[in-house]
Amino acid sequence: MSSALDILVEPLASPGVMAAKLWLPFGSACDARDQRGAHDLLASLLSRGCGPYNPKELADVVEGCGAGLRCDAQEDGLLLSLRSTLEDAEQLLPLLGWMVLEPHLAPDQVALEKNLTLQMLQRQREDPFHMAAVAWRGLAFNDGGYGHDPMGVEQDLQNIERQQILPLAQQLPSGRSVLSLAGCLPADIEHRIRAMDGFRGWPQASAEWNAGRLNYGTPAGERIHLESMDTEQVVLMLGQATVPHGHPDDLVLRLLQCHLGVGMSSLLFRRLREEHGVAYEVAVHYPQLIGPAPFVLLAATGMERAELSLQLLLQSWDELCQTTLSQADLTLARAKFIGQLAQARQTCSQRAERRVQLRAMGLRDDHDQSCMEAIASITVDRIQETCQRWFQKPQLSLCGPPESLETLERVWAKRHP
Repeated sequence: MSSALDILVEPLASPGVMAAKLWLPFGSACDARDQRGAHDLLASLLSRGCGPYNPKELADVVEGCGAGLRCDAQEDGLLLSLRSTLEDAEQLLPLLGWMVLEPHLAPDQVALEKNLTLQMLQRQREDPFHMAAVAWRGLAFNDGGYGHDPMGVEQDLQNIERQQILPLAQQLPSGRSVLSLAGCLPADIEHRIRAMDGFRGWPQASAEWNAGRLNYGTPAGERIHLESMDTEQVVLMLGQATVPHGHPDDLVLRLLQCHLGVGMSSLLFRRLREEHGVAYEVAVHYPQLIGPAPFVLLAATGMERAELSLQLLLQSWDELCQTTLSQADLTLARAKFIGQLAQARQTCSQRAERRVQLRAMGLRDDHDQSCMEAIASITVDRIQETCQRWFQKPQLSLCGPPESLETLERVWAKRHP
């Protein structure tokens, strides 16, 4: 049997610097319904003592080398990140293995990280963007795996203790994990890693590790959520769950994201900011996920301009299904897409993370190159057909003062009775 750990190596001409990314396929989408935030809590604990190092010793080793080590919880997995010089790699790379195979999960560290997370969630309750995003997730995915922020839900976290974290940590090595390295690397780096103390105990591959298909979630019955907040700011999020990264329609939606929300020439920037001056922030959120990814138009505005902002967002959304892009807009979107790909591959860390992401999603290493070639064949008619397929039932999340929300609800009701 082969190892459950895939190792990808990309030598780059760098000044003695390397980056390593270790992907573990257990993210917040795997949280139990009454333990939302458990995997994020586990991620924060992995770097608080592992193998032969207690929390202080681990920090001293990493900081003494001028390196960086962290672990982040995402919807689809945990991502362990290390950046260091080549001369310190032999000492630091085993840490990634120990964090997975021998995490300490000391009771005092569990309590500390839990309290820190609860404090962060309490602070985020004062952020209208966060509250609107949480509510939109609930509309789009209900109680499924994508229905909550990876950081979790306060009432669930309060009840999570060490005994709930232990089985989650024990299953980490059982998944098909991917370690990607980029930068200044010796030719035999893969052999060296498999022989390191931290990685020698990595188990063999198991065909059963992902037998249970994740429930990402399905739309709730309601299509609008109003979140009252004592603020003069109004945040609007309009969108719909769409397709996984790599889906045949994904590339079309990437071009739409560029057309709508990338740069000052984008449609939302021109329409809401330059032409009408109603919003001080606009964007399009379309993350790269293994499951159905949200495609969401975002805008932040003041109370007095909230109604017009919503009308313009709804107009922009409806136009996607009703009218075709001009050839000039499509050409510009293609150029932006290619530029984004280039910007996302500038550093060792970016390149290592992209390779590990593609492998985790079951996509080819040359996926991005294939996309750059494929966009030339995407027509305006295909874009409109894709919009008609995925943009028929958007959900709207609003956060702001009650008097504004009442007006915005009436605007929505006129279009979606």
